Amino acid sequence: MACILLVDDERDQLEIRALLVERAGHQVLCAATPAEALRQFDSAKVDAICMDLRLPTPDDGKALIRSFRERSPEVRVLVLSGWTDELKGSPEADMIQGVLQKPIRSERLLALLGRTAALLLALLTPAMFAAPHRFHMAREGEAVAEITMHAPGAEWGREGKEASVAEIWVDGSHRSDVVVVGERRPGRYGILLGRLGPGEHEVEVRRSSAHSAAGIPLEVAGIDVRPYYPDSAGHRIAAHAPFVHARANTAGRFTDVPLFSYCERTGPAGSDCLQYTVIFSNEDGGTSTRALMARWGRTTDIEHVYRVCFDRTGVVSSAIIQTHDHKEVPFEGRREGHHPVLSVVTDNNMVAAAGAESPLRFHLAPVFVDLSGKSRESAMDDQPWSYGVMAAELEREGKLRPAGAVDGQKISHPRNYLYLEAEIGNRQSRLAAQVRLDGENVWRSAHLGRADYAIERSGWIRTAIELPPGTAARQVAEIGFECLTEDNTKLAGECDLRQVSRAFFLDGGYAPGPAFWNLPAGERRFPSGQTLTFRVDQ
Repeated sequence: MACILLVDDERDQLEIRALLVERAGHQVLCAATPAEALRQFDSAKVDAICMDLRLPTPDDGKALIRSFRERSPEVRVLVLSGWTDELKGSPEADMIQGVLQKPIRSERLLALLGRTAALLLALLTPAMFAAPHRFHMAREGEAVAEITMHAPGAEWGREGKEASVAEIWVDGSHRSDVVVVGERRPGRYGILLGRLGPGEHEVEVRRSSAHSAAGIPLEVAGIDVRPYYPDSAGHRIAAHAPFVHARANTAGRFTDVPLFSYCERTGPAGSDCLQYTVIFSNEDGGTSTRALMARWGRTTDIEHVYRVCFDRTGVVSSAIIQTHDHKEVPFEGRREGHHPVLSVVTDNNMVAAAGAESPLRFHLAPVFVDLSGKSRESAMDDQPWSYGVMAAELEREGKLRPAGAVDGQKISHPRNYLYLEAEIGNRQSRLAAQVRLDGENVWRSAHLGRADYAIERSGWIRTAIELPPGTAARQVAEIGFECLTEDNTKLAGECDLRQVSRAFFLDGGYAPGPAFWNLPAGERRFPSGQTLTFRVDQ
């Protein structure tokens, strides 16, 4: 066992590397500053050092290298840097064993740090990548794996550095793929393993070299498997969830990626139906980006892909998918167990029974939700990292513009919007939200002056209104709701503003911030051509 000192001023990266080295069986010391690193070095017999060069500047890193060498001519020093020429030609270049380009694969880092490369790789491989996680099924049933993974150095908004793709193998067979986005910390991914028989099984995670961004590693921190037997709660939800192949033209492009899935009970009273919805990172076709923000309050694509209903004996009585032009048609395709196998076939993420399948396949374990008193966008609120992915994809695909400007279908940064969640009713009408800030006589509207951007559906809705960057909740003076006719052929319509559950902004980490205003439930009917306004008391 070697004693390894890790030095990095980014504590998230420090924690991840420490976990890797500890799992490989070594003693770990950590430091976030040069002074702390020297204290740690002086307190123990250190065999190897892995340090970031910028602490926070390259000169700080070079000074630390010199200090290590003054203390010990024998200790091995490896330097991590995004710019491998930063030490080129310097005296410090002769004081170290090598400079490693960030990001670096974990197995290479450990092999270079340890005394015996072969031993370290043998230890690392089962711990982090190819180690089959063994589990037992007492009888036939479904299994769901919760896998904690991270892609250090990934940046969803930067072309060529978007993510790492994990392959999930079950009993030696490639079962599913997972796009591991560039989260600051490891994230948990729920994966359907499918129907399995009684006995011992194993699940394995491998990095896909064919579909991962070049140079972006995959780190696996843990795997937990939960069995669902036919008589256990949640079995039906897991057993009938769809397996979805990504749209063929998205492979290798990191666009319109299925992020997560949810399931809800739906259908008329007395029916027993499950509806499965997938939230995609984007929508390459269909509704424009500006209209998405006005009418839906997001630029992700939320699509129900499969609905299955059961008779009183539990037998499937109907199965429906949402396909081209949002038409609902019976599913008549292939199943694996009870799971329908679907393919995304349109640029706005409609599905069909799997035919010519793309190489990426997603077995997303659905989260069960109750949307009876909130919008479907609220599912994103429970997975706030999805807002960060949404914003980063907009940036990478050139869909953002300066605040207040008009540039085709581009929008302002998502943090510059006020988000409203409301329950409404439309009768030959459309509704649009408006905002007035304190000290201004200007009203800003979600529908941007276009009636077709106003909301024509009834029920729970989400909308967003662009405001100047940095606007705070305390600056919102009034919120209004304008009623318009459904289209130019109608002479009149009627809107019903039933309630507003919350108004909020996205915070610096893209999570929905605290609600600062709401409107209690009640009947507020008003005709087209009128606007209801409400003062916002902070």
